Amino acid sequence: MPIKVIAFDADDTLWVNEPFFREAEERFASLLEDFMPHHSIMKELYLTEIENLGLYGYGIKGFMLSMIETAMRITDQKMPLGMIDRILEIGKGMLAKPVDLIPGVIEVLKELNGDYKIVMATKGDLIDQERKLKKSGLEPHFHHIEIMSDKKVADFAKLIRHLDVAPEEFIMLGNSLKSDILPVLELGGYAIHIPFHITWIHEQIEHEITHERFYQAERIGEVAEMIRNIE
Repeated sequence: MPIKVIAFDADDTLWVNEPFFREAEERFASLLEDFMPHHSIMKELYLTEIENLGLYGYGIKGFMLSMIETAMRITDQKMPLGMIDRILEIGKGMLAKPVDLIPGVIEVLKELNGDYKIVMATKGDLIDQERKLKKSGLEPHFHHIEIMSDKKVADFAKLIRHLDVAPEEFIMLGNSLKSDILPVLELGGYAIHIPFHITWIHEQIEHEITHERFYQAERIGEVAEMIRNIE
């Protein structure tokens, strides 16, 4: 079947995101360096984030709460109240960051629009993702916007049903092999991995993907030709 729907991940596929988290982690670790070595603080924060994913989901607000919880644990509940204010400042600073588009994004969206139904499929905090989409100026390019709490097989199956296409008519583009690629391949769809230079450890996988419907791009500017060659 020919491809009918092209879905784009947002964070680190359409616009820059992960470097802001890395910067925030460094600032957070600096706040607590009198209590614990830098690398240990980073490890404790990551463990807290993973533990809280089921409660807070993905996004900056959950990250802020995880920073506060980690700081309380590291300091044995003895951190000064002013430290909470500084942690909140880190999080609010992230929410105020500009939206920097990945080079080539606008050109690809313009090239593919009209020939395919273009969708943005991302996960994270609803308000934050809507804010970034509005700031990006990309909203007019998309037929449908899907902001999911997670990206698992069931989430993509629900999206594909909503779009009224078969999995074989759907292709997902994203930087995360774990969240953007594997679930779609399992459903029977196509997927193109577009790597970003920083990937959160939770989104990394250790094994290589070999699949007839899996494609690898070096940059987003390559995907239009790739998709047309699939047909």
